Amino acid sequence: MFQVSYLGGTEATFSLNFSRPGGQVISQYYDFVRLGREGYRRVHGAQLETARHLASRVAAMGPFEIIHGGDPDRGISAVAWRMVGDEPFTLYDLADRLRTRGWLVPAYPLPADRQDEVIQRVLVRHGFSHDMADLFLNDLERAIEHLRGHPPTPSLTRDEAGGFNHGAGSTVLPPGT
Repeated sequence: MFQVSYLGGTEATFSLNFSRPGGQVISQYYDFVRLGREGYRRVHGAQLETARHLASRVAAMGPFEIIHGGDPDRGISAVAWRMVGDEPFTLYDLADRLRTRGWLVPAYPLPADRQDEVIQRVLVRHGFSHDMADLFLNDLERAIEHLRGHPPTPSLTRDEAGGFNHGAGSTVLPPGT
């Protein structure tokens, strides 16, 4: 039981109180109880292994530098990269091309003091298997080859590509613009 300060008084409660919905936290507690410590460790270990596999293959493609490669000591099971080298396309173009194959991997600028740097990120969640990562990697290689063979003129801009914005706002273009 918790004592919660609520509207100027103290109230006893058995629930978890958050300023945002707590469903994801509750589901994590459920998974931990259901799977046990070892099962929970195996699930997250598989996610991290998939992220490391994804990072090594993305890095080997050449035009990318891995910013985060699924290292459990540095963060979550995710892979983030930026473009390096001279390519005839941008990450916005690549995100658009990947979208044609059903992958939603937005390109977006980093927050203040780094807003000139654009990255892409893949979150490796439960269910995103090694096989699924290989399907994504094959589509990523195809998208790169397509863009090299058919360079966009001009490349998409951030506003044209849409996507995520660290300022908690996003640019949504009306149809036909």
